[in-house]
Amino acid sequence: MSADLRTTYMGIELANPLVAAASPLTGTIDGLLSLQDAGASAVVLQSLFEEQIQHHELQVDSILESFTDSFSEARDFFPALDSYNTGPESYVRLVEQAKEVLEIPVIASLNGISRGGWTRYARLIEEAGADALELNIYFVSTDARVAAAEVEARYIDLVTDIASSISIPLAVKIGPYFSSLTNMAMRLTAAGAQGLVLFNRFLYPDISLHRMKVVPTLHLSSSEESLMPLRWIAILSGQLSVSLAASSGIHSAHDVVKLLLAGADVTMMASALLRRGPNHMRQVIGGLRGWLDEHEYTSVKEMKGSMSQAAAPEPGAFERANYMRTLVDFTVASPDPRHFYARRDPIPWD
Repeated sequence: MSADLRTTYMGIELANPLVAAASPLTGTIDGLLSLQDAGASAVVLQSLFEEQIQHHELQVDSILESFTDSFSEARDFFPALDSYNTGPESYVRLVEQAKEVLEIPVIASLNGISRGGWTRYARLIEEAGADALELNIYFVSTDARVAAAEVEARYIDLVTDIASSISIPLAVKIGPYFSSLTNMAMRLTAAGAQGLVLFNRFLYPDISLHRMKVVPTLHLSSSEESLMPLRWIAILSGQLSVSLAASSGIHSAHDVVKLLLAGADVTMMASALLRRGPNHMRQVIGGLRGWLDEHEYTSVKEMKGSMSQAAAPEPGAFERANYMRTLVDFTVASPDPRHFYARRDPIPWD
């Protein structure tokens, strides 16, 4: 008898732990249908960005100002901005259409950092039928006068506002760059997050030497990037009663297995699907089922978290205790310094 792949994410039962993360594939109905056909247990829609909302609000405000300059009575013909749908209505329609055609859960996504209009759009998304909402907090603090505590407070305030305005589950997608990630995860959970997605991938600027301009870059992930969420999910899964989703570097069935062993409830895939197409998910699900059967696990739930920090034979392997041993083992294996430069894998001091 084949293993049971079912899992639960934020109280939502899923057929398997493979979720399609937000990407261009989840921005169209055709893409969503192809992911469902390939076996995705849920989809995270391509994000609605804070900048999109601000752009549309400025456009409508500009229209109002242009008319009021011409006609003193013109303002009476327009509804007040606080009650007017100035945001990208197409995103809400995408949620509605996705719910009409898909049989799997639909998770909407908001990407931003500022407080304000988010609560309104969160409610509109809930009314459109979304099964859950993912808040992707993408913030790079560049002002030396802004202390870490202030940055963290912005996260907490934003999550508190949105969580209190909706009744559907709220997941928060964060980056790994907190001084105390475990404490921040606990505070986000207390603020209303029912799920944590580890981690969002910060995009980095580059300099074009040909054009002498700063240019944006986007590189698809590799499996090596899954090691960071693996470490932190293993640490958090024994301390928090919140759903944990692994994101970044999920490419193969082995990546999925490792993260489930660490304690993830689901794994989210984007880069591998963009590189290989939606049907790659079918292969990963087959590989996961084969691994479970080979190792005589009856279900995903049975094996989940069995290699978390709390359950691992060597809990210190997830902390600094493993750092020196890794360096020593590497040096013993490669006593000739020239071997350092011949290795293709990144080494700890790079």
